[in-house]
Amino acid sequence: MSKAMELLVAGYVTTKDLRALSELLTHRRKILDDLRRISGIDAAKAIQDVQDEIAIIEAGMEELKPRPGSVAGERAELD
Repeated sequence: MSKAMELLVAGYVTTKDLRALSELLTHRRKILDDLRRISGIDAAKAIQDVQDEIAIIEAGMEELKPRPGSVAGERAELD
């Protein structure tokens, strides 16, 4: 799934769709929370997979942050 997630995130980064990335991150965090509550089975692999996906999404969101010194970055620092 991580390759699929990488492609999905790359598409959102290319289109600068921060909202979609944010929604995807929220969804994956909910899944992670649900997996951590499961008892009776070993969900360790699924938990690790979701954590890896969250890292991919967060990296994509980081790419969309304004760079220091950019006009958008300067505006964000003034707020």
